[in-house]
Amino acid sequence: MSKRVGIIGAGVSGLAAIRCCLEEGLEPTCFERSNDVGGLWKFSVSGTSLEHQWKEMARNNYFLHRNNARRKKTFTCRIVNRKINFLTLVSSRKKCPSFLVMGQWVVVTEKDGKQESTIFDAVMICSGHHVYSNLPTDSFPGLDQFRGNYFHSWDYKNPEAFKGKRVLVIGLGNSGSDIAVELSRLATQSNTEICVAFPHPVIVSTRSGSWVMSRVWDDGYPSDMIYVTRFPVFNDELPSRILCGTLSIKPSVKEFTETSAVFEDGTVFEAIDSVIFATGYDYSYPFLDETIMKSRNNEVTLFKGIFPPLMEKPTLAVIGLVQSLGAAIPTANLQARWAAKVFANSCTLPTTNEMTDDIDEKMGKKLKWFGQSQTLQTDYITYMDELGSFIGAKPNITWLFLTDPRLALEVYFGPCSPHQFRLMGPGKWDGARNAILTQWNRTVKPTRTRVVSEAQRPHPFYNLLKMLSFPLLLLAVTLPFYQGESL
Repeated sequence: MSKRVGIIGAGVSGLAAIRCCLEEGLEPTCFERSNDVGGLWKFSVSGTSLEHQWKEMARNNYFLHRNNARRKKTFTCRIVNRKINFLTLVSSRKKCPSFLVMGQWVVVTEKDGKQESTIFDAVMICSGHHVYSNLPTDSFPGLDQFRGNYFHSWDYKNPEAFKGKRVLVIGLGNSGSDIAVELSRLATQSNTEICVAFPHPVIVSTRSGSWVMSRVWDDGYPSDMIYVTRFPVFNDELPSRILCGTLSIKPSVKEFTETSAVFEDGTVFEAIDSVIFATGYDYSYPFLDETIMKSRNNEVTLFKGIFPPLMEKPTLAVIGLVQSLGAAIPTANLQARWAAKVFANSCTLPTTNEMTDDIDEKMGKKLKWFGQSQTLQTDYITYMDELGSFIGAKPNITWLFLTDPRLALEVYFGPCSPHQFRLMGPGKWDGARNAILTQWNRTVKPTRTRVVSEAQRPHPFYNLLKMLSFPLLLLAVTLPFYQGESL
């Protein structure tokens, strides 16, 4: 008899979990509190929300949000819908009395005012970390005296209500930058007195700053296919809006008055109408016992961000909690593939001591790289390679160089697309090789609307040469000084 797996949430992580369970011969049952699949993006997407990953970096052999709605509905109706209980809230989830032997869970759900308990052999929590808005009002003295209105970016839907207004946006992530750009564009189009009188109708306050990158890189190629290196803010218009004077960047807010904000550098933004907090989200699992998944100082004690290390039986997995510096869909899919294999006894986890040591080591690095407030962040390529190694799906570059040099060069020097983790091992896909070798052609095809001289895509060695050129140039500049001192 197949093991039963309870899946909480039918967003992109939940859908990936359902698929991966089916691939491993498990019997998934998903609980979704809304009336449709899609999670966060299904009911809160607006004209301001933009896709920040190129489709080749995010594709996973199934639908991608609204860009492929028809395929999404076909996939959902044919396979997934019969596995999902909609309008069902998970109120609690606890260990069975026989957990030490069987590892089973009792999941209590509510629907139409009625409660129901179901026993599952394993559970995947796929509710993500964009559920509970982080509105840090206590961190801003004087906000309680502010006469204007303030709210979280979650509640922002359209810019029309802000025409001619002076707006302060706190936070410079993707949401903050998108909202600020849209509002500044509207303010420019509005010829009201308030916009003429004040050259910066929109102010963005950022504590630590961001790398602001264009979505388009050299030769018109998408940025995330060329470089996936830092925590980026992809926004093409932000620099131009700053230059034309409709948007200004400021440091952290020191305090609020009744009508203004005082920044850390002493400058003041007067006559503010609205404050939008683009300050991210808090993760919380109210249906979960705190002793199962502990959080210390915003540090999640999960092995690879998925498995609680102190569980007697590895029958609980958290999918989609980690915020990878890359596409979310393939990250969640690879997490779900690993979890499903663990539940199916196809993979084993390290010992408890090994897992806790790894958590401590990784957390130390995250605190150094990202800071206390960003401990869910993780490097995309390194993390994907780690997950791929656990299930035997990480590409063997040495073997590829010996058997398929062309593919090896594309995998090693090209973009880290999800197809790489379907080349070999469990879950191998016969079309992965061709998908990797033709990804550049698919990328530029939508932009080729007229016949021009053939443009060459970036050669795999092109980026490597650019990286090597800087240290060589630095060596050439500094060498004469050292030679002069030696003489």
